[in-house]
Amino acid sequence: MPYLTWIAATRRALVLITTTALLAACGTGEGPDITAGWPPEKLYADARDELNSGNWQQAIKQLEKLESRYPFGKWAQQAQIDLAYANYKEGDRALALAAVDRFMKLHPNHSQLDYAYYLKGLINFNEQQGFMASLGGQDLSERDLRAARDAFDAFREVVTRWPDGRYADDARERMRYLVNTMAQGEVKIARYYFDRAAYVAAANRAESVVKLYQQTPAVEQALYILMISYEKLGMTDLQQDAERVFKTNFPDSPLPRDGIAKIDRKWYQFWK
Repeated sequence: MPYLTWIAATRRALVLITTTALLAACGTGEGPDITAGWPPEKLYADARDELNSGNWQQAIKQLEKLESRYPFGKWAQQAQIDLAYANYKEGDRALALAAVDRFMKLHPNHSQLDYAYYLKGLINFNEQQGFMASLGGQDLSERDLRAARDAFDAFREVVTRWPDGRYADDARERMRYLVNTMAQGEVKIARYYFDRAAYVAAANRAESVVKLYQQTPAVEQALYILMISYEKLGMTDLQQDAERVFKTNFPDSPLPRDGIAKIDRKWYQFWK
């Protein structure tokens, strides 16, 4: 191919490539990145504005840019913890947990570590008391208890390591709520087994509530299920022991009269 012909063909190819790229950008609605070259201070300020405005998706984009462009130092650290919060508010529990766990692993001595644990607790707590559960009138204890346990563990870290910190009081309140949630969840499982004549499994679940959640309202039902499960199994001595403990602690309980039918009243109370 003659040299001039080759140059002309190359130019046409470059024009075609450029035109195609521009058309693709127009088709997707993406223009040039106006944040290119921004210093970390400006990127973070813009991300904070988006966070404060509740624009979680846009905040996530800006924070991801900040971390990728300035991967070391305080700006990357702040972007990581804010990404966890933004994903939590956006409703993406998996990404929020991944972000907060990464922050804690990378910065075990960070000044905001107490907030990271508190946020991890909130992420899992939100899974328990989520919007759909409240809309459907679903008792929280009917749901998977794993998130409740994870939330409890995170809040316990807060009150143990930072007992006088800014998040400690709220973490304690949520822990009390979660203890009741987990106890009632175990009782519901015990009742499920009892209704299906799996009396050994019912007794084991009920016994775990009595041992692990002694100060919760669920103990009353747990002791009663334990008592009648032993009765069904023909374990007279254990049944009598359970009955004695039950009557001593709950002398006015309606359960012997009404049985373990569903109780409509809510056993939990939200904090003020």
